[in-house]
Parts: sequence; C-alpha cells; structure tokens
Amino acid sequence: MDVKDIIVKRFTELCSARNMKINELANISGVTPSTAYSMMDPSRRDVSIRTIKKFCDGLEITLGEFFSTKDFDDLEQEIK
Repeated sequence: MDVKDIIVKRFTELCSARNMKINELANISGVTPSTAYSMMDPSRRDVSIRTIKKFCDGLEITLGEFFSTKDFDDLEQEIK
C-alpha cells in the first residue's frame, strides 16, 4: 500500500467506527462531498494535507492521532 491508500483506509475505518458516510464527514468538515469522493477514488493520487486536517477537525481528532498508526509507521521510504 502507498500513503494515499493508507489515508483512504484510515478515513474509511474512522467513519465506519462512527457509523458515518464519507459525505457526512465532508459536510461536518466544511469540505465539498465531491472533494471527499475524489480523494477516495483510487485513480486520483492527490490528497492535500489541508483536506486531511479539515477531516480530522470534523472527526475531532488531531493530525497526530490520525497518523499514529502502524500502517503509517510501516510505510517504505519514498526516496530510494
């Protein structure tokens, strides 16, 4: 998995734990549902840290809490 896949997986898990759909998260985070769905689309590779921060705000978690998972810790170096 690459970093975008893990970001999508993490938001999916957090939404599922709260019985929330991604468009609901978008609405409470001040992000358009189309931005949320495009982020979740596997064919699109760009994810902005600003959108991640807004989603974290909507979930009432910090960026540190979001990124503090084994999946993020185990990511391979991007520069080889």
